[in-house]
Amino acid sequence: MQMPFCPKLWDRSPVPPANAIAVNGTVVVANTFGLSAPGKSTTLRLFSGTQIDHETGKGMLSPEAPLRGGKKSKHGKTSTTTYHVTFVVDADFGTPGAVSVRNGNRADRFFLRHVRLELAEDRSIHFECNSWVYPYKKTASDRLFFVNTSYLPSKTPEALVLLRDEELRSLRGDGKGERKDWERIYDYDRYNDLGNPDNPEHVRPVVGGTRTHPYPRRCRTGRAISNTDGVTETRKHVINLDFYIPPDERFSPGKLAEVLKLGVQAVTHFVIPEARTLVHGNDFKSMEQLRKDLYSRPVQPAVDGEVMEKLKSSVPSHKTYKQVAKAVKEEHPARFPIPQVIQQDPEAWRSDEEFAREMLAGLNPVAIKRLQTFPPVSSGGKKSSITAEHIKSQLGDVTIEMAMHQKRLYILDHHDYLMPYLRRINTLGVCIYASRTLLFLKADGTLKPVVIELSLPSDGEGDTELSRVFLPATHGTEGHLWQLAKAHVSVNDSGYHQLISHWLFTHAAVEPFIIATRRQLSAMHPIHKLLEPHFKDTMQINTLARSILLNAGGILERTMYPGKYAVEMSSAIYGDWRFTEQSLPNDLLKRGVASSSDEPGGLTLHIEDYPYAVDGLEVWHAIDGWVRSYCAHFYHSDKEVDGDAELQAWWHDVRTVGHGDRQGDQACWLALDTVDHLAQTLSTLVWIASALHAAVNFGQYAYAGFPPNRPTRCRRFVPLPGSPEMTQLEADPEKFFLEMVPDRFTATLGLALIEVLSNHTSDEVYLGQRATSTWTDDGQLLRLLDGFREDLRRVERRVEERNKDPRLKNRRGPVKVPYTLLFPDVAGQEKGLTGKGIPNSVSI
Repeated sequence: MQMPFCPKLWDRSPVPPANAIAVNGTVVVANTFGLSAPGKSTTLRLFSGTQIDHETGKGMLSPEAPLRGGKKSKHGKTSTTTYHVTFVVDADFGTPGAVSVRNGNRADRFFLRHVRLELAEDRSIHFECNSWVYPYKKTASDRLFFVNTSYLPSKTPEALVLLRDEELRSLRGDGKGERKDWERIYDYDRYNDLGNPDNPEHVRPVVGGTRTHPYPRRCRTGRAISNTDGVTETRKHVINLDFYIPPDERFSPGKLAEVLKLGVQAVTHFVIPEARTLVHGNDFKSMEQLRKDLYSRPVQPAVDGEVMEKLKSSVPSHKTYKQVAKAVKEEHPARFPIPQVIQQDPEAWRSDEEFAREMLAGLNPVAIKRLQTFPPVSSGGKKSSITAEHIKSQLGDVTIEMAMHQKRLYILDHHDYLMPYLRRINTLGVCIYASRTLLFLKADGTLKPVVIELSLPSDGEGDTELSRVFLPATHGTEGHLWQLAKAHVSVNDSGYHQLISHWLFTHAAVEPFIIATRRQLSAMHPIHKLLEPHFKDTMQINTLARSILLNAGGILERTMYPGKYAVEMSSAIYGDWRFTEQSLPNDLLKRGVASSSDEPGGLTLHIEDYPYAVDGLEVWHAIDGWVRSYCAHFYHSDKEVDGDAELQAWWHDVRTVGHGDRQGDQACWLALDTVDHLAQTLSTLVWIASALHAAVNFGQYAYAGFPPNRPTRCRRFVPLPGSPEMTQLEADPEKFFLEMVPDRFTATLGLALIEVLSNHTSDEVYLGQRATSTWTDDGQLLRLLDGFREDLRRVERRVEERNKDPRLKNRRGPVKVPYTLLFPDVAGQEKGLTGKGIPNSVSI
């Protein structure tokens, strides 16, 4: 509460003027392992939000007030310390609008959760901080936090206008110098940190910023130096965990330790080149041995000292290393859990129905399209080698023309984007085709694969192709060939899923929006507050990915079939990416699996039992309803959107810099000139960061945790008639299959990776949730958020009902795995390999 100043309350302060008053408050700091608490020299000052100091043009500034006390407390699951503070201000100071914090510690930072002031008449003011505050000795500036009231730029209290502008300018920086840990600077950069120009084997093209290699931008994370390939960012370690990212984008210390603990087995298997070779040879001899070795025995008896020493030199601090080492020591030897795809029936994954069902309800349900032309035609006009004779007998009494008219023919097409790379990819010791798979929608709502085409470039120059066509079969040599063809299709789809559907279309696509938001939208801006939870941890997980997964010689190059051409190939695909097509309704329309209609929701699905689309549309409409109501709360006319200077600067940053390589395509972006366009844009961004990422990420272990179901590369082509390889296939089909798909080391490596990626970590915040209830002081917004949560709970109930409906065969399939990847899990109580729940952000 607010009271007349009494010197006895705070005898360290100078005697105030007669008209001074005291404002009492509490300051909550997270307790961080290994870091000192804020010292007595840490001080705070208040800026008035209503009264201007005419000499500075900013709000009146209070004298410094030190922290006092320090009592252990708890906020949610977080261990905290609560301090008290008393500010001495003039009676006409007005209402505080911002607080500045000076960390007086010599070396240690602290994590400030919030500051709360008690005013007269039982009023209080809350400053939601959730930020690292570094020592003033390093930063030479105080940290500034605004009250949790949202203001459009034109409605900002005059006393806060200059503070708002100065804070944004400091976050943009000047684009120069080497980044220091304590700097809060958001700057764009190209993907120039993946290769090593000093190692001929690890030279990789810089992607982003050129017509030949377009790409989204990332946040600049280090010091740029000139090398033989142009400008490349330096890296301290082969396993680089000690990198700069803006402090507020970093994992909490607890999450960093959790992620490292999850990844220690992965580090043992594939990050450290000196890791021991598995003792039983590099091929599985049988499916039985594969299941026994992966799921019944410890993967490794222990994490050896050499691995931990490598990790010690790579993590950002000795304190983090000690946390990880303690957790690893307490863990029992790891066994991979049995993936869902083989839990109920170890052979059901082989069926054609399951092969097709996973295109609708598996880990990559975003690639299947409706066939628009028969036979399929490449982008260059070349017709497929698939003919009517191949499929007409498999359609029952339906002709091809009828099937096309009834929208019952579909295609999984991994042909056009892959053909230009196959000659180079197949020099890397792999055997990869480009594939087309046609599927027929049966009367019971399931899909039936009717033909697979596998293509290679011809031996000569030019674009001529050598193609083979395979038809469904269950017995004999034809049945074995059909299984091999399906495996090659799965390899194509696995690569596309990991590099495009997952990495490019979610992780990489979102990062420019984060940078633009920090640079151009004040923390007071309502759109900043709307988007804040959807950016949590994304920048750090992306930086880790560049350091360990995407880098030259990294895990993805070692496991996925494109090898060193992986990022280059994803760059070519990004050249056709459009943000407007990333909303779920527009994506379904583009792929031809839905049509516009007058039905509720505006769409008719042509595959009614399409779990990803059915559940996804309900989640999409919940997101869109929340976003539209939120925007309407602040923008009462299109003119207010068009005239919002910060918002327009944000959109300009996104389109011309962050995704600047796509600015020439007018269809890529909406003009941000109406409330409707703003809502469409923000709904799409929230969808990508939350539901789309959940759909393509958290099912990885359930389906790809059994490597034969989702192989990531092939070591042999499908044998030709009369060849020695055909003789081998006929003599021992299982052995041939296992010698074709990834070897033991590669399979184990991939398995360890996707186990980490598929885990829900303990600090995730799920769609419809906020980290705290004090993110805003606007009661109407809190009620709107409650409505959003209730919409998501209704989605949960309908998902559960559909999964129990025996008529919906694609909901569970032959493997009996219910579709729960878009079950929101608003309660957010389950952690680990749950296969359900939609986190707010791309956080793993």
